[in-house]
Amino acid sequence: MDYLYLHRLYAKRAELEAKLELYEARDCFGDEEIDDGTDQELREKLCEISSEIDTLERSRGP
Repeated sequence: MDYLYLHRLYAKRAELEAKLELYEARDCFGDEEIDDGTDQELREKLCEISSEIDTLERSRGP
């Protein structure tokens, strides 16, 4: 298994989670709600990366 690649996926997932949290928190700062699809796009990318991580971890074996 390519541990470096898996580590990069973990880092990318953490980055996307932070971006999503900031995007969702913007209401607290008085920004108007804009439905531009950014939150859905971030969620989709998070799902894709999480699925890839799960697949790689399962293929790693016991």
